[in-house]
Amino acid sequence: MPDEHRLEEQFISQEAEKIISEKLDDAEKIEIDVQTDLLKIVQGQADGVSVAGVGLVIQEDIRVQEIKLQTESININPFSAIFGQIELNEPVNATARIILTEVDMNRALASDFVSSQMQSFDLDVDGTIVSFEAEKIEIFLPGDGKIECKGRVLLKEKGNTRLLAYTAIARPRTHSEPAMLESFNCTEGGGISLEVVTALIHKAKELMNIPYFKWEDMVFHIKDIKVETGSLVLLVETKMKQIPSY
Repeated sequence: MPDEHRLEEQFISQEAEKIISEKLDDAEKIEIDVQTDLLKIVQGQADGVSVAGVGLVIQEDIRVQEIKLQTESININPFSAIFGQIELNEPVNATARIILTEVDMNRALASDFVSSQMQSFDLDVDGTIVSFEAEKIEIFLPGDGKIECKGRVLLKEKGNTRLLAYTAIARPRTHSEPAMLESFNCTEGGGISLEVVTALIHKAKELMNIPYFKWEDMVFHIKDIKVETGSLVLLVETKMKQIPSY
């Protein structure tokens, strides 16, 4: 933290780091910079808050390799801010750069928390409902902008249920290119009809083009995705009702 920062700014930032560190399951490094001064604190204002973290374990088996977040100017609760608790009086916009590793993504996908969030989805195939229920998903990041996915699903079709294993290769949507599903292959379970494949491709395209997603009190808009060998880099804009305490 630069030497020229005011003492009150240093104190609040250090207290905020302490509070959030205690709420994380683990963190290799975390730095919080509350950009304000005593007069602004009294008025319930701050020029912004920046968060930089490495190796943050938010919940059991949910790990973020790196995050850098910067908010716009904010209105805060001045009494809680004095003790390092940054409580927002109104939603604030922020930008973030998030790095997820292949290892961490697969650990998260195998966790009880993520498994409980996975839901089956239905497809309307020429008037017949076909249901998919995820059993297992693995992600591989070989580079060249590609994401490879291997998994197993329970396929329910016309009163019958069977296990289907698959591999798929996709290119995620970026700021300049649309999402692309390069291939989808069945490796176990006897395959699926062309009609189901067509409906599944439309569903995959719909999911890959979702403009935003929600988590707790935050709405994320993914502005760009960069796939590197072994890691995924997300550039995100978000509106937060509160600074995340994890």
